[in-house]
Amino acid sequence: MSPSAPPAALRLASPPKALLPALSPSSARSPRLSMSTTPSRPRATPLAATAGGGGAAPSLLAADPGHRDSVILAARGAMTNCLGETHLDLVVPGLRLAAKGKVRDVYESGEHLVLVTTDRQSAFDRVLASIPFKGQVLNETSLWWFNRTSHITPNAVVSSPDRNVTIAKSCSVFPVEFVVRGFVTGSTDTSLWTVYNKGVRNYCGNAIPDGMVKNQKLPANILTPTTKAADHDVPITPDEIVKSGLMSKDDFDEARSKALSLFECGQKVALENGVILVDTKYEFGKTADGTVVLIDEVHTPDSSRYWIANSYEERFKSGLEPENVDKEFLRLWFKNNCNPYEDKVLPEAPEELVSELAWRYIFLFETITNTKFEIPETQEPIHERISRNVAQALRNL
Repeated sequence: MSPSAPPAALRLASPPKALLPALSPSSARSPRLSMSTTPSRPRATPLAATAGGGGAAPSLLAADPGHRDSVILAARGAMTNCLGETHLDLVVPGLRLAAKGKVRDVYESGEHLVLVTTDRQSAFDRVLASIPFKGQVLNETSLWWFNRTSHITPNAVVSSPDRNVTIAKSCSVFPVEFVVRGFVTGSTDTSLWTVYNKGVRNYCGNAIPDGMVKNQKLPANILTPTTKAADHDVPITPDEIVKSGLMSKDDFDEARSKALSLFECGQKVALENGVILVDTKYEFGKTADGTVVLIDEVHTPDSSRYWIANSYEERFKSGLEPENVDKEFLRLWFKNNCNPYEDKVLPEAPEELVSELAWRYIFLFETITNTKFEIPETQEPIHERISRNVAQALRNL
């Protein structure tokens, strides 16, 4: 895979250990996810979503307040030990820096890529903050999903020598992101709700019916591909992808089919555990033997939007934003406090929001995988740990 689109890792998680109780099948299915059209609704304050409204079912986010408090305390203590930048090429023999993405730093070593997932938090095509434990959460979340979806598509992962690191085989990356959506929602310029609210009814080749409102479920999941132009994503139709030579029709059709199947699988697993997979993105590459493989990350809170299932319908009917388990509330804070697309200098994210986001990322990992997230017990600088583990792994390849 090329440096511009790294995959995440495929190391098996530790033996399952239930931490947050999964909803029963009946309660997980409690929200009716197809509903009638209603008038437009006001937005709720983002952090108000941490608990349901009066008379609402208890929030899954508040199921274990003691655990939440301990994670937030650990996050606050780790804010000075976040992984913001990496320089492995200066300390690990044989490594060459290939690319620095918004979140991942990519190094080359022969036929392999070393992909380091940092704690950088990005949105609006720029870095907003550093979130404690975020890189580890993303790497380990993808590990679990890569393993869970291997029956749908192969991937390029070789090993994961560190909590924040994946080693993968190089392949040719398709310059298209496969964004799959199940709901009309979002706050960025390319989100479905933003364009729909401006009157767009055909988006990336998909006809969207009139009369829909924010956060409403679509009649069926849709694919809305994007491609890169400078530093931002540009929506594109399937026909434009093929005509412009970005992908052949056969490759696109195969990747589209895999993306929709992956999303359907993700929605099923998420709902079984009490959360809704709202939308996500996938990236694919092609190996030397012509195999289309899944790369980058899978169903992480960085690449995906998640809502709490048992409060969705009531909040939707009441005109409240869904309880989100992703970075959407941080996006909304920046949109309400600056122009994140145009301001050269952004305000510093409040510590309360940073630690809350760290908790939500860990909560999502534990809820879906039913495994306990292992918070690093030592204050060893993350970069030193990664450098040591990567050097040893490369010697053993």
